[in-house]
Amino acid sequence: MKKRIALILIVTLILSIALVGCAPKEEAKKEEPKKEEAKKVFINIATGGTAGTYFPLGGGIADIWNKNIPGVNATAESTGASVANTNMLRDGKVDVIFVQNDIAYYAANGTEAFKDNKYADIRGLCTLYPETVQIITFADKGIETLADLKDKKVAVGAPGSGTEANARQILGVAGITYEDIDEQYLSFSEAAQNLKDGNIDAAFITAGHPTAAVQDIAAQHKIKLIPVPSDIADKLKADYPFYTKVTIPAGTYNTVDVDVEAVAVKAMLAVDAKMDADLAYNLLKTMYENPDRLKAAHAKGAMITKETGKDGMSIDLHPGAAKFFSE
Repeated sequence: MKKRIALILIVTLILSIALVGCAPKEEAKKEEPKKEEAKKVFINIATGGTAGTYFPLGGGIADIWNKNIPGVNATAESTGASVANTNMLRDGKVDVIFVQNDIAYYAANGTEAFKDNKYADIRGLCTLYPETVQIITFADKGIETLADLKDKKVAVGAPGSGTEANARQILGVAGITYEDIDEQYLSFSEAAQNLKDGNIDAAFITAGHPTAAVQDIAAQHKIKLIPVPSDIADKLKADYPFYTKVTIPAGTYNTVDVDVEAVAVKAMLAVDAKMDADLAYNLLKTMYENPDRLKAAHAKGAMITKETGKDGMSIDLHPGAAKFFSE
């Protein structure tokens, strides 16, 4: 009997010690902090018309950010492009915009479309690629030079758009005013459609070449690109330093078999000064780390590199971008 009682006491003691030993572990398990989920950050990207270059590139960039930055929910939306995008950014309706470098300069300095409407807080993230001012007509129209546009119906871009500024400036340097032509204020897609329908004789389209809308026209009609000769380009650059000379290579469009002299501005990404510096830094870093996705989005994606990301930057860099490019 005494041995049985002793055995019971020993077992009871062992169980007590085991329970005491387990208690801290259970408590520790209860107090273990939960991992916090990444804070949701919504990024609205303003691009351009669905037939242009901004829209597919914007979709590709949104995809990169969504898949590689925890918590980021980015979407690309079709818009009226540069001027409209800048106003949307100022109004807080979007977070990142595609914009021509000349339009960004006008906004930051209160000139052209932004006269008396200066947007001092616009900041640059990076420049992307040259946007070529393409002047499209049909081969059977008999339009060979800028001078031949006189008395013709010419799409000059939507009112107040970047394309409209390009058209007005190029024509002006060539000695042509809107009084000399029948100007048609048409958006990117409207210009392409009206050209195909025969409602206009020529159209200014500012976009990276090759441009899908122009390729579509060239698939059905024999098109011609009106050149901006070197002497006109030099005068243009003297008045408007954003422009650069470019050549549209033969074969860019299947009905154009000669090199064509042209001018271009720079496409860029811009944000508001209030964007968080770390966020701006991460957006840039992640975009440049995924070149294959940029190339898949559009042929112009191959031209988006860190090495050229400040070329043609016409406004102050955002602090997050300045940090990125300084590394």
